[in-house]
Amino acid sequence: MKHPTQSDSDSPTVINDRLRPVVREGVLEVPGDLDLYHGGHLTGVHVAWRIEGPAGAPIVATLGGISAHRRVFGDKTGEGWWNEVVGPGRALDAALVRVLSFDYLGGSGETTGPRSGESFPGVSTYDQAELLLRLLNHLGVKALHAIVGASYGGMVALAFAERYPERVGEIVVISAADRAHPMATAWRSVQRRMLRFAASCGRAAEGLELARALAMATYRSPEEFAARFSGAPRKEAHGAVFPVEEYLFARGADYAARHQPEAFQCLSESIDLHQVDAGRIFVPTTAVAVREDQLVPVADVRRLVARLAHARLHEISSVYGHDAFLKEGAQLKPAFAAFLGSVA
Repeated sequence: MKHPTQSDSDSPTVINDRLRPVVREGVLEVPGDLDLYHGGHLTGVHVAWRIEGPAGAPIVATLGGISAHRRVFGDKTGEGWWNEVVGPGRALDAALVRVLSFDYLGGSGETTGPRSGESFPGVSTYDQAELLLRLLNHLGVKALHAIVGASYGGMVALAFAERYPERVGEIVVISAADRAHPMATAWRSVQRRMLRFAASCGRAAEGLELARALAMATYRSPEEFAARFSGAPRKEAHGAVFPVEEYLFARGADYAARHQPEAFQCLSESIDLHQVDAGRIFVPTTAVAVREDQLVPVADVRRLVARLAHARLHEISSVYGHDAFLKEGAQLKPAFAAFLGSVA
């Protein structure tokens, strides 16, 4: 059964004298109960997915942070969450591969997740990996050419490689490790506490604005903030308003308008519960570390690579910090070279 707002479809069109990649999307209805890694189960789970690229090309699952969704790239501004890195002719060249993604379980997309005021069981990166496996079975895909995962998506890639090594050729893990760093958990714990307090006051959306504003301060680097927000504050009746303050709360308000507080809570916790056994991962892995990343320190990625059986480390430097995966296409391109070179 298809989700009422989606359908499987192919939509090739000619643009600039070449064929646009074929787009298919739909919703997988998971039969029966889905038993979750942290306990509990869900019934009637549905998974919204999308695949785009040349018909018959190798398939690369492309997964992002907790705000990412199944539309990875697109022709219109803002259509895809990874437009600056993924697409035809870009660093991850969608003219060579088919890009597969899905809305996360427990998120704000069209996959099953919490809705306003609802409780929702804890979700693991292993649960996301199982849904990806079921999606591959549904699509008749024997094995993925690769998984490219950034931030939370890198955690899911590691979980999938540990559990289902025969179903993926290699993985690229960007700004993610085998477990969360305690300092990053500290920041996210405060965000979740802010959300719970705001919800108890009947102001969950405002709580999400605050939590996301705080999160934004951890995504970027001190160097970027110093360069962008060193101007003088504006005087208001209630006190000074600083340039960085305006930026953070504008981003928080924009996020709260598009996402569910309960989904943010669910997937934020999922990050901090994440823990895989790197010693059991034998899938060839390229790990990308950003030296300015406050959330996933480069030392954690180095330790991960040391424990993996077949891994190489690619370090980059970026003022964008943890968000470098969204911006640094040129620096990320070498990390994609191995699996793209085999299909070029």
